[in-house]
Amino acid sequence: MLKRHLSVANVLSCIALFVALGGVAYAAVRIPPNAVKARNIANQAVTNPKIKREAVTSGKIRNGGVNAIDLGAGQVTGEKLATGAVTAKKIAKKAVSERTIANEAVTTTKIGKEAIDASKISAPLYAQLVRNVAYFTAESASDSEEVKSVTAKCPSGKEAIAGGALLHGELKDVAIIGSSPFSEGSSRTGWSAFGHETGSGTTNNWSVEAFAVCAEL
Repeated sequence: MLKRHLSVANVLSCIALFVALGGVAYAAVRIPPNAVKARNIANQAVTNPKIKREAVTSGKIRNGGVNAIDLGAGQVTGEKLATGAVTAKKIAKKAVSERTIANEAVTTTKIGKEAIDASKISAPLYAQLVRNVAYFTAESASDSEEVKSVTAKCPSGKEAIAGGALLHGELKDVAIIGSSPFSEGSSRTGWSAFGHETGSGTTNNWSVEAFAVCAEL
């Protein structure tokens, strides 16, 4: 009896009715606000394409949540760092090397007073430095002797790196005839000066002075 009343039109009408009712039923299911909790979301279900642009702000990131492995190469640039954000305690030991410092980036104003001492200078360079420079003089007697010489000595621990000679008094017919380092062994421990009368029978009083520039080497 039922078979006699079935037709293609009847079957299609029934299918359309079921689909319509199913759609209405689906549309009637609404999720209330805040009903989806973290426990309802499967692992890895929220991917990048599902996150709205600028939806993740700093207030939504827990402290320490972003680590080095989470940052792409070249993502953190100078303009993205707050002034004073990078402090000494945030830099790993030996992390800043010569190749990571821009040319002319370290200026005098960025170096603390007395921050560079002997321990931070290579031994060959330190050996070439002139340290604790001082100036010493010595003068001969002032009289009419024909030839005079005098040596300005450096104190212990210092050597002469330069020097010279001067004449004092009545200087007519008088001249400097020598000025040279004074050496003891392999060390230049002072500077010597030599003077001589150039005229015959002069009775002028004069003296010769030696000066030495001494330093630790």
